[in-house]
Amino acid sequence: MAEHDSISKVITILFLLFLLESSSGQLDPNYYYSSCPQISDIVKTTVESAIANDARLGASLLRLFFHDCFVNGCDGSILLDDTPTFTGEKTAKPNNNSVRGFEVVDQIKSAVEKACPGVVSCADILAIASRDSVVILKGPTWDVKLGRRDSKTASLQNANNDIPPPTSSLSNLTSKYAAKGLSAKDMVALSGAHTIGQARCTNFRDHIYNDTNIEASFARSSLQPICPKLTGSGDNILAPLDTHTPTTFDNYYFKNLVSKRGLLHSDQELFNGGSTDSQVKSYSSSSTAFFADFVSAMIKMGDISPLTGSNGEIRKNCRKIN
Repeated sequence: MAEHDSISKVITILFLLFLLESSSGQLDPNYYYSSCPQISDIVKTTVESAIANDARLGASLLRLFFHDCFVNGCDGSILLDDTPTFTGEKTAKPNNNSVRGFEVVDQIKSAVEKACPGVVSCADILAIASRDSVVILKGPTWDVKLGRRDSKTASLQNANNDIPPPTSSLSNLTSKYAAKGLSAKDMVALSGAHTIGQARCTNFRDHIYNDTNIEASFARSSLQPICPKLTGSGDNILAPLDTHTPTTFDNYYFKNLVSKRGLLHSDQELFNGGSTDSQVKSYSSSSTAFFADFVSAMIKMGDISPLTGSNGEIRKNCRKIN
């Protein structure tokens, strides 16, 4: 009888440990409720201040989160600086001379470390900052699931391979997103993030000079004068991804696509006689539909391969491994 009780106790303990381990692998919007209740206010005020000084930073922070999640999951790997013995993701083709907003993440991390040291991951800071950026620029809000930990590694190769380039075809975009567990519907909704931010001439030159699915006067009058045809000339000159409301998170990106005014080749691919045309049209006429699907897709993207439990670490400095 005593032996039976002992076995029962062992089974109960093992079951409880299993439940604890299972729950530790789940992200939860209330993850920092007790350990760092100030986190939301710290991130929001820092991001508000940053965007007030430079409206483009909202798009930059959102893009950082996207580029982080698409490379080995949402683990803060994009934030790591190169060292003499370590190569991060910042010099990958989609990121080099392009990703920005790292200083904002540093400011948030510094403030958070003072409030609750060693508790909040850089990966979670990036997730919250991207949501706040959307809200500040008049977009939708959502509950950000939290509890990610930071990676101790990064992958230049995966950054080069997994992030879809601006030259992508619709089939290439669809397959890149599918590889991350995201549907074509998610892909179109997430592409709507291009309703804010800017792109460099080097990334839209080919589209404005060589593609036929762009409104001729838009290419000729608005873009060609600022982006010379010759490669290497004016490569870093910027143009807004949404010329109508470049610093407001709305559905004008999709209205632009219907009018053949997409800035990037990959943008216009979403409305080019293919399978996603109807979704683009739907979003162009309903910001409510776009916002709902964007929120759903952002939450889904934030769930890509997070490090939880005892995996990874909580970095003290987002730019380097502890």
